[in-house]
Amino acid sequence: MPMTALGQNENEHNPWASLEPYAQLVRSLLPRASSVSVFDPDGRLRWSSDATTGPDLIQLVDDTLYSARTELQTPGQVRVLEGNLPVYLCWLRDDDNALLAVVAIVCRRGAGDGSATGEPRAFSFIHSLLRPALECLRRDLLARASIACLHDTVTERDRDLEMLLADAARGTTTDGGADELKSLVQGAVGHLKCSMAALIVPEKGIALLRAAQGSKPDGHLLARTHRQLVSMSQMRPDPLIINRVSPNPNLGVIPYRILSCPVRRTSGRTIGVFALFRDSDSHEFVARDARFAEVIARRAAALIDSQYDALSGLHTRAALEQRMRGLVNHERGHTWSALYIDADQLHVVNDNFGMHVGDTVIGQLGELIRRRLPPGALAARISGDRFAALVPSDVEAAAALAESLRAGAEVLGAVHTGARVHVSISVGVAALEDGASDLTHVLAAAETACKAAKDRGRNRVAVYEANDTSIVRRFADINVATRLREAISNARLRLDAQLILPFDSQARRAPHFELLLRMIGEDGSTIGPDNFLSAANRYQLMPSIDRWVVERTLALLAPHAALLAEFPAVFAINFSGQSLSDDAFPDFLLGTIEASGLDPAALCFELTESATILNVTRAEVLMRRLRRLGCGVALDDFGTGLSSLSYLRQLPVTLLKIDGSFVRDILKDSRAEFMVRAIAQLAHSMDLRTVAEYVETEEIQARVATLGVDYGQGFAIGRPEPFADVLARLPMMAAAAPAYEISDELVRTQVEALESRA
Repeated sequence: MPMTALGQNENEHNPWASLEPYAQLVRSLLPRASSVSVFDPDGRLRWSSDATTGPDLIQLVDDTLYSARTELQTPGQVRVLEGNLPVYLCWLRDDDNALLAVVAIVCRRGAGDGSATGEPRAFSFIHSLLRPALECLRRDLLARASIACLHDTVTERDRDLEMLLADAARGTTTDGGADELKSLVQGAVGHLKCSMAALIVPEKGIALLRAAQGSKPDGHLLARTHRQLVSMSQMRPDPLIINRVSPNPNLGVIPYRILSCPVRRTSGRTIGVFALFRDSDSHEFVARDARFAEVIARRAAALIDSQYDALSGLHTRAALEQRMRGLVNHERGHTWSALYIDADQLHVVNDNFGMHVGDTVIGQLGELIRRRLPPGALAARISGDRFAALVPSDVEAAAALAESLRAGAEVLGAVHTGARVHVSISVGVAALEDGASDLTHVLAAAETACKAAKDRGRNRVAVYEANDTSIVRRFADINVATRLREAISNARLRLDAQLILPFDSQARRAPHFELLLRMIGEDGSTIGPDNFLSAANRYQLMPSIDRWVVERTLALLAPHAALLAEFPAVFAINFSGQSLSDDAFPDFLLGTIEASGLDPAALCFELTESATILNVTRAEVLMRRLRRLGCGVALDDFGTGLSSLSYLRQLPVTLLKIDGSFVRDILKDSRAEFMVRAIAQLAHSMDLRTVAEYVETEEIQARVATLGVDYGQGFAIGRPEPFADVLARLPMMAAAAPAYEISDELVRTQVEALESRA
């Protein structure tokens, strides 16, 4: 039975698959042929019509290979096997005259096969008989070799593509525990059957070395060669194949073949090198390997661009968050700490020396952080001049690292020539809680500590501690601010109203209602302002809240515009000092009032005394515009400011709300009683009304009423209730109320007072 050499299946892409048709053709041309065997250029038996081909024939072919390779003009030889069996060895060559195959034809002895002496027929005669069959076989073998080569190439490229697609899939589905660059380098080692591979990007601090499965990487080799590899990649834009490395007095003997490929950014700038190593006795690197290495280098560059910040060389925020999830969760139970690093007043450097110097400082800070991080730590530039690091250590060790970074940052300013550039950082340190998965929450405590460090003078390290009330309040505000933003976005805010009544029922003064803000929790619970206004002020949310309150109040009052024209109740709306600093807020406020269709006299706007004094010019302008429109203006928490009296003459207010700290203590502190009486007398002398806040008991109500205060507000007067309920009772209150009289004399007096202070 004919055999296929090396056990290869005939259905595979094998250039030595069944050659039986040619054996039959040879037999038809040479009837005495007993077997036909085909050997490759190295003398290995590839196919034979005789299943029992003996070693003597294989040895015979091997003995003639030298002649086959060197006697290029000779088509073959005739030899004799044991038993005087003639063997005709026909040498087939490719188009470049290189040995393609050896065809061995063994013949039987017969009367017509030789002379009386027993000599076989001449090779030239037999070759002339077999030339057509041999030429057909030669061309068929060439075609089969081309097809096999093409198949191998396609198969290799399929494997290349599979590896790259698999790597891309890992990149899109990674849970953060696997480093994509490490996986990419490791995959290249296995795919190209290398001993090891290295990815070196100095400016990012990347030096990855991966070895073949079951082997250890030769770190000593990388230490000896990395500078030369990086230097070669800078000089050559194309991959470099070095299959034989000559001994070098500086590098010593390098027993590897090397394929070096530059790693370039999209701009074309070379930032590093990707190098592959094979043992010197392994097969050589070829052009196909170089093409694949280029693809890997481009993929590595793309990953670096997406995961590393160009200015600082640290991870991007997204890359840090991706790695943080997997790393921290994978090492659950280990102690981790977070560092939040903020460059102090970098805008001053930008303003005084230029943005390029500020960028240089950011780059130097990134390098400082990268150099001093312990093994296993992660660091990123998370925004303009802010950095974060996750360190596998307890808070004490993390605080020592933070202090080292702070001291190192102070030195950076000295490296600039010319004028002194002051560089410093504030660092917050906090323990990492188990199970934390969102970077914002992971860094919340450290960020809080960092801001506390800034509050305490900058250029210092602060550690988050549960017994530090200022830091704890900051931390609470971070969480509250997040919930407050969600409440604003999802309309989970509500207005309550608290009644303000005159003490003198005979004065026929209109009742007031102060509108109070409430936040509705996700569970439907009501959250008072004491729990979220601190966060709203700290994180600049008050302007958004003030706009919502104004729009919501006027929208709810608009359907009652006609009723309010007859029943002059007044609704007091608070706005903050942050809105006072907003250039667009005054026009928004007056425009909304004018568009509402309401009588402006039904509205009174309250601003705290402290906020007014801090921005008295803006406050005065806005108050005058509101008064000209017909609205009331109240100064809240009056009496706490040190300079309030000096400004009171120029501010066109209509109402003073006496700070509740005086009213609350009026029964037990004579000084508080004196302050309330003095404020009431001052207000009356200036034709202003007064309101006593925190009238919580009937005793306080009775005492305040004797001191000349006009209105009272507090639980003894009325508790806050939903504004919608108050509006629902508004028609009933209007029907039951006496006629409110505002004398022409009072109006004239107030207008004259306003004009005299203008």
